[in-house]
Amino acid sequence: MATATVKILLNIIGIIAVLLAILGIFLPLLPTTPFLLLASACFVRGSERLHGWLLTNRLFGEYLRNIEEKRGIPLKGKIMTLILLWASLAFSIYTVRPLLLKGMLVLIGLGVSAWILRMKTLRYDD
Repeated sequence: MATATVKILLNIIGIIAVLLAILGIFLPLLPTTPFLLLASACFVRGSERLHGWLLTNRLFGEYLRNIEEKRGIPLKGKIMTLILLWASLAFSIYTVRPLLLKGMLVLIGLGVSAWILRMKTLRYDD
């Protein structure tokens, strides 16, 4: 059971993550999904009410519920996530000097990519 201070901190982090996710809808290099997942994880531990709001939100509620309930994500979401992931990683790999950090970034990217690709792909009947 989290203390009141921890819950407040988790809720603040969650709110900041939601704001960054909303910005990510409009800014191409700011990823939306990781911030939504962070917000959801914070709200699960910080506030049932905020977590419920996030899951019922008309913009990203269904998307988050599909991920949390392990139903999957749409193909377009997978493609965009992978493109943005590797674009930001490529920039970071280019920017950092130590070879060890470059290797760690590649390994993290491969792990996240494998996790995304293993998720079920949602297909919508048109």
